[in-house]
Amino acid sequence: MSNRTMPHPRTVIAAALAMLGGAAGAVAAGAPVLQLPLACDIGRNCFIQTYVDADPSPLARDYMCGARAQDGHNGTDFRLPSMAAQRDGVDVLAAADGRVLRQRDGMADVPVAGSDHSAVQNTECGNGLVIDHGGGWETQYCHLAKGSLRLKPGEMVKAGHPVGRVGLSGLSQYPHVHFTVRHGGRIIDPFAHDAPPGSCGAGASLWAPALQPGLAYRPRAIINHGFASGPVTMQMVEEAGAGQAPDGADAAALVAYIRAIGLQAGDIQLLTVKDPSGHVIAENRAKPMERNQAQTLLYAGRKRPQDGWRPGLYQASYRVMRDGIVVLEQDFSVGLGKQP
Repeated sequence: MSNRTMPHPRTVIAAALAMLGGAAGAVAAGAPVLQLPLACDIGRNCFIQTYVDADPSPLARDYMCGARAQDGHNGTDFRLPSMAAQRDGVDVLAAADGRVLRQRDGMADVPVAGSDHSAVQNTECGNGLVIDHGGGWETQYCHLAKGSLRLKPGEMVKAGHPVGRVGLSGLSQYPHVHFTVRHGGRIIDPFAHDAPPGSCGAGASLWAPALQPGLAYRPRAIINHGFASGPVTMQMVEEAGAGQAPDGADAAALVAYIRAIGLQAGDIQLLTVKDPSGHVIAENRAKPMERNQAQTLLYAGRKRPQDGWRPGLYQASYRVMRDGIVVLEQDFSVGLGKQP
């Protein structure tokens, strides 16, 4: 199986600057060296959904001048692939040594949908805490699970120590941690500290060197994929992370599905399903994206043939094309019946 996204040109430029000792690879003097703020494997069971907004205008752009930001977004969102993963429990970790300044707990883990945010007005962070790292540096952790916070104001904490669990409290539509860095009260992008205004891929990374390859910028990513035996909805994928997998020749249907984040206007998605002999049995070629999308669900499938499903390996192939070039791809498969 593969899950490949093509490197962004500005990512290559930033890496080159780092190799030459440029600002993109330097650690800011006096700044904390940050560890990942949750216990997960980035790109496998947690993903960056949204970056800090680097554009002061009503528009939005991330530190690579890409579309992975929202207007006014002041932190980095690390999301889980589903509510099922959240219910299993994922620890939120202190990103650096420090002292807890303040915290809040007790808010329910309830997603806030639509444009009416009145229920969480002035408490948009939900359950969370702020840690002082000295020298005017602070980190903030939002949307933690109700009752999960482990520290009180004034307590000391070491980098990597659990401070709570990922939740859905406050202004949140999916399980994630909104992670904010401040210095002297000013918002800092941990991917691009002190980047000149309007630059792309400049500034210093505050992340620990060992983390930086895994945190490399990816314009798009895949967070869920698999097969189901019936219709698939975004709610189903968000709730369970997967549909009811087909388990044999009598499965009512065979539906391949995939959820991607960060797709951009003009991207074209193609999802193809082949039977054990390599014949295409289902295909979904979506229209070009009309606008940038935070997340997208695509599926393709067919009902059970009259004589049942042929035993063997059924393969799905997902491609995202842009200007005739594959920019994101994923292959996955499922076995039905006795394998040859």
